[in-house]
Amino acid sequence: MNSYNEYNPEELFSLEEDEILLKEKNSVNHIYYNETRKHGELQKKNTPFVTFPALEKYDFIRHGFSTKLGGVSKNEFTSLNLSFYRGDEEASVATNYDRILKSMGLEETKVIFSDQVHDTIVHHVTKEDIPTKKYERILKGIDGLITNEPGLTLCTSYADCVPLYFVDPVKKAIGLSHSGWKGTVGKIGAKTVKAMCETFGSKESDIIAVIGPSICFDCYEISEDVAKQFMKAFREEDHDKILWYKGNGKYHLDLWLANELILQEAGVKKENISNSNICTCCNSTLFYSHRASQGKRGNLAAFLALVP
Repeated sequence: MNSYNEYNPEELFSLEEDEILLKEKNSVNHIYYNETRKHGELQKKNTPFVTFPALEKYDFIRHGFSTKLGGVSKNEFTSLNLSFYRGDEEASVATNYDRILKSMGLEETKVIFSDQVHDTIVHHVTKEDIPTKKYERILKGIDGLITNEPGLTLCTSYADCVPLYFVDPVKKAIGLSHSGWKGTVGKIGAKTVKAMCETFGSKESDIIAVIGPSICFDCYEISEDVAKQFMKAFREEDHDKILWYKGNGKYHLDLWLANELILQEAGVKKENISNSNICTCCNSTLFYSHRASQGKRGNLAAFLALVP
């Protein structure tokens, strides 16, 4: 299959269904043009989003991860920018949210955001957190969201950092956490699992976790100072698994494997952890990437909701 970087965003709309599949390593992730598929064909009038096979079988949730496709933003924000805070026109961003939420079949007025600060605080979302103004971020200093309230949509933002999806099919509870390098070294994934267990009575062994599109090991170079923090946070026998010394004080970091190890240590079964294996930096035509764009970019978003 051709690399997505061989196409511009608008050309991707013309691809056939069998080509609109992201295939990397052992993962297949479908890009849906809306919630329903008529006679097995994609309806290509709506805004696409990525879904994950590990979560598709649960009919009590809706989930997705955005791409650059199907929006109205221009220039470096082309076209589905989902950030109000990077200089894009507010009306364009609002329209982009309207489009993708419509495609996913989610209510526009019940999306719960936070002003992510690369910390490890996890918040229990209730109806009290519904903003009075559409798409307003009223939660402060939060990077993890959990809920068991049907109808509320959890939403977190990305442009290389790791989105972590959590679903408890027994207790009908969900979680969504933003895990950059700071969140990973602080083990926000484990803290999200713990919060679900303490708040909803979830069992670690029941939780299904997905590591969404984010920067891969090959693309993610870090400083020695950051590497040392990971050496301190992880067992010595795992250092060579997640870190590779490049030379000149630079390392490469495997955020995907680091988060897998964190989740396993937290009690999530290995077979219940899925890695999308999609690199936002390698596929920067399809996804916004901070590294690939040198900071000139929009934002992606992860969505997770319990069906009312």
